[in-house]
Amino acid sequence: MHELNRRSLLRAGGTLGAAGVLAAATQAVPWTWSPAWSRPGEGSGADPRAVYDPEADELIGRLIDRGEIPRVNDMLRGWTTNAQPVPAGLPGGLGDFLERAVRLPEWTDHRKLADAVRFNEKRGTYLGVLYGFASGMMSTVIPREARAVYYSKGGSDMKSRISKTAKLGYDVGARNAYQPDGEMAVTAVKTRMSHAAVRHLLPRSPHWDRAADEARPISQADIMVTWHSLPTTVMRNLRAWGVPLDPAESEGFLHSWQVTAYMLGVEDQYIPATWDTADLQARQVLDPILAPTPEGLKLADMLLDLGYNIDLTLLTRPVLGALTRFILGDQIADWLHIPREPVWSPLLETAWGPFVAVREGLLTAGVPRETYWMIDELLRQFVLYYMAELRMPIAIEIPTFNNPNYG
Repeated sequence: MHELNRRSLLRAGGTLGAAGVLAAATQAVPWTWSPAWSRPGEGSGADPRAVYDPEADELIGRLIDRGEIPRVNDMLRGWTTNAQPVPAGLPGGLGDFLERAVRLPEWTDHRKLADAVRFNEKRGTYLGVLYGFASGMMSTVIPREARAVYYSKGGSDMKSRISKTAKLGYDVGARNAYQPDGEMAVTAVKTRMSHAAVRHLLPRSPHWDRAADEARPISQADIMVTWHSLPTTVMRNLRAWGVPLDPAESEGFLHSWQVTAYMLGVEDQYIPATWDTADLQARQVLDPILAPTPEGLKLADMLLDLGYNIDLTLLTRPVLGALTRFILGDQIADWLHIPREPVWSPLLETAWGPFVAVREGLLTAGVPRETYWMIDELLRQFVLYYMAELRMPIAIEIPTFNNPNYG
């Protein structure tokens, strides 16, 4: 095994135990995913764990240090749709940056984006649960992401943070996502600027610094880890559940997320060309690094209380815990101290496959009516909650401080 940075290893050992040491060790494994597997089929092959977003980082860092960000957030609050002109008078060259950043890559294929719309329309209920909850729970066992969220501004208001993540998932799946009247290009660019701000601010947090195994958060590798927790995880689950997938629509779904990675500032050489190469990359950057952290356990606890004080009878903590165990597996559920539920866990394990088959028209019988209703109602209520959050005005703003509760 390659030699680890001693400070990182001691941090991991002291905070996470054996699982954390394993996660830290995997960060030292050389980057071997080939740029030949990327969308352009070529690249330098530089390790993305040492690549960030120089243009955005320098610009946003300078604006933070000058105290300009509150004014910038005010000016950008009404800038929401893709074809909307960038507000005039933005400071420090930000206007020129946004004019460039909001443009779609030249390789955008609008036919494939139309195929993605059909994919999203057919699988919208599954996507609501997988984006809104499964990916969110997975983020709590992605050590670097969990720490970055917990110690940054997002950790001080998880409801707001969840709604902003939900907005990104909703916007990329909208019919007009990257059309002139859609919002996804702007949503992605605002998220990109937020990432740059977190990279500037988090190293100033002594709490994050003591827990982190990296000098700066949110490298291009970190972004792709989160990327895989969304579309790659969706595709893995849909295939595992036996959901019929049209090849053109599946390719369109991938393309919509390829464009999204680019809009988030990811270099083309790290964007997978196919689902097979995406899975290869996920096996290196996502699967081996999953591990519990103290920060992730606290975030998971907040997410499991999603349905608290909401008039949706099935979104209880036990049901959401059982759903976590079913979708993400026993190991992750055990890490997060989620007990096996005596009713919902076996119900999901035995009835989910037939439920999907009936829902997809592959079977006309096989699931008792009451069981089918309960599972369908669970999905409906989750999507209802997910959409209700999005009815509120959601402003993705550039942070100016870390979590005030943790320094």
